Amino acid sequence: MKIYPTKEIRLLDSETIRLRGITSDDLMQEAARGMTDLLLDTLDRPARKGRGKPQQIWLLAGPGNNGGDALSMARMLLQAGHPCRCLLLSGGKTLSPDCRLNAERLQALAPEALVVNDTDRWQSELLEPLPDLIIDGLFGSGLSRPLSGCFAQAVAWINHQEAEVVSIDLPSGLMGEDNTDNTPDTIVRADQVLGLRYPRLAFLLPESAPYVAHWRLAPLGIPTEAEAQVDTPYALSEKNDIRALLRPRDTFAHKGAFGHGLLIAGCHEMCGGAILAGQGALRGGIGLLDLCVPPSVYPTVQSALPEAMVRRNEGNERCFSSLEGLPLDKYQAVAIGPALGKGPAQLQGLEALLRALQERQNAPAPALLLDADALNLLSDHPELWSLIPPQALLTPHPGELDRLTGNRAASGYERLQRARQMAVQHQVHIVLKGAYTAVIAPDGRVCFNATGNPGMATGGSGDVLSGILLSLLAQGYPPGEAARLGVWLHGLSGDLALRRPTCTTDDPELCRQSTESLTAGDLPRHLGLAFESLKNDIQ
Repeated sequence: MKIYPTKEIRLLDSETIRLRGITSDDLMQEAARGMTDLLLDTLDRPARKGRGKPQQIWLLAGPGNNGGDALSMARMLLQAGHPCRCLLLSGGKTLSPDCRLNAERLQALAPEALVVNDTDRWQSELLEPLPDLIIDGLFGSGLSRPLSGCFAQAVAWINHQEAEVVSIDLPSGLMGEDNTDNTPDTIVRADQVLGLRYPRLAFLLPESAPYVAHWRLAPLGIPTEAEAQVDTPYALSEKNDIRALLRPRDTFAHKGAFGHGLLIAGCHEMCGGAILAGQGALRGGIGLLDLCVPPSVYPTVQSALPEAMVRRNEGNERCFSSLEGLPLDKYQAVAIGPALGKGPAQLQGLEALLRALQERQNAPAPALLLDADALNLLSDHPELWSLIPPQALLTPHPGELDRLTGNRAASGYERLQRARQMAVQHQVHIVLKGAYTAVIAPDGRVCFNATGNPGMATGGSGDVLSGILLSLLAQGYPPGEAARLGVWLHGLSGDLALRRPTCTTDDPELCRQSTESLTAGDLPRHLGLAFESLKNDIQ
C-alpha cells in the first residue's frame, strides 16, 4: 500500500477528478460517505473510553475542505438517524467553495443542526449541551504551520473534554509528515482517525502517538492511472505483498538447499542474545547454522541450541576477536553483533571480518548483517564505513541510528530521513526498528511493517529478528526481500504470542499473555505459526 506525502495527495485528487470526469464536490461526497460508514460502525458499539454509545454528537468544521467533509458527514449521519450538530468555525476566513456548498446543504436539510461562528473568537458556549462524541473536522492535511488564534483555542477545548474524539483525515493541527517544529498543545489528541484510501506518513511516526491512538482507512476511488503518475518513496507492507515473497519448499529438498549461515554473537558477560538470535535463525528455516561464541560461554550456548554447530572462538577466552577457524567461503550469510560487547578485541574481530569480506569482492561473498554492538562499534569508529560492502543489511533501533549519525534526532521524521540518507550514501539496506519498522533500500525507498505490538519492546526481541534475517539471507533471499519478510514474520510472531499462547497446562487461561508479560523468548516459539499464518491465513 502506497503512502503519499501531502503534496502528492493533492496531485492525486486533481488527477482523479480529471480522469474520472467528476467534480471536487463529487470526490468530497465519496470521501464523506466512506468515513461516515466507518463512523457508523463505531457508533454501533460502545465508545473506546467505555462510556457507552454517544447521545450527544458534535462535529467541528473548519473553513476549508476538511470542514466540507465534516459538514457532509453531519448530513449523512442525520439521514442515517443519528442526531448530531455541527459547529462551523471560520475564524473570520472565507469558506472554500465546497465547504460553503455543503454548509448550505446541511442548512437546507436541518437548520437546527448547523451552528455558525463566523468570527475570529472561540466560543465554547455554542457547543451546549456538552458532547459525548466530538468529530474533529477543523483542518486536514493542508497545514504548513502550527494552529493559532481561535483554532488553537478550539483544539485546547477539545483536548480537555471527556468525550470520545474522532478526527477525519488527520487530527487538526497535525501535519502529514514533518511535525518536528509543531506545537504539541495545538494538535487534537484523537482516539480514532478516519483516513482516506492511504495511510499518512505521520500515522507511522512515534511523535504522532499522542494524537493518533488508532486509525482506519475509508475507501476512495483513485484510478490506478493516477497512482502510476504520482510517485512516492513510501509504502506500507500488506499481507499479500509479503506472502508473495515467501518461497515454497521442494519436497525433495535437503538441508544444503536452505543455506549455511554464520552467527557471531555473545561475550562472557552476555550470552542470552546469542541464544535468542540462534533460536530465531533455526526457527527461520536455515539449513545449517554455525554459531561462533567465546569459549567461556560455549557450554551454555551449546546446551541451549543443540541444533546449531557452536564454534569456540579461540582468539579470546571472553569475546570474539578474530576469524580463526571460520572459513567464510562456506557461508551464504554472516551476522555479527548480538550481545557481542564493544571492547578493543571485538573491534579487532569486526575489522578482520569486514576486511576478509572486502577481499572477496571479486568472488562470491556471503551476505552481511550488522546488528547491536557491531553497529555501536561502527558508530565509535566511522572509518569502518569504508569496509562495509554494498547491499549489507544494518538493523539499528532508534538509539543506535542516532549514534550512527552522530547526534539525537529531534523527531522520528528527522531520524527516518537520516536513515534514508545513510542508506543511499553507503548503498546499504537499513531496518530501522520500532513500531512500524521501516525497511529502507539503497535507493532511499521505505517500506513500513504492519505487524507487531508494544509487548515486543523488550530486551532480546531485536536479537531474535537478527537471527530470522540471517536465516532468510542464508536461504538466498535478496537483502531487501529478506528484510521485509523477516520483520513481518517477527512482528507476527509477537502478535500470535498474544493471541495463541503455547502452554502445557490444563487451563489455557493461565497461559494467556499480555503486552506487559511478553518476552523475547516467546517469539521463536511462535515463528512456525507465523509462517503458517502467512501461508494459510491462520489467525
